[in-house]
Amino acid sequence: QLQLVESGGGLVQPGGSLRLSCAASGFSLDYYAIGWFRQAPGKEREGVSWISSSGGSANYADSVKGRFTISRDNAKNTVYLQMNSLKPEDTAMYYCVADPEGIELVRLEYDYWGQGTQVTVSS
Repeated sequence: QLQLVESGGGLVQPGGSLRLSCAASGFSLDYYAIGWFRQAPGKEREGVSWISSSGGSANYADSVKGRFTISRDNAKNTVYLQMNSLKPEDTAMYYCVADPEGIELVRLEYDYWGQGTQVTVSS
């Protein structure tokens, strides 16, 4: 069974950092682009970042550019999202997705989603 499992969320103060992980089981991520999306209460789900299957290309939403960094370790079948300088408006459930054809931050239709990990930024 193909699964994506996110981890690393939690409660952090403004200005703090977290590193989210997206681990795959049942399939290899080698040929999949991976994206991170988030959804805050009462808001629509939005794209945060994606990384190509090779790791050679990445993209970020304007709201996180310069603060978040996406990376992947195909040997560990895992993708990471390093989040620095966190703000209260980053509070959301964060999801990872996988697609062999690529990820677009404005598209929400993907076959493989994880269950999400909660990030709360608050003092």
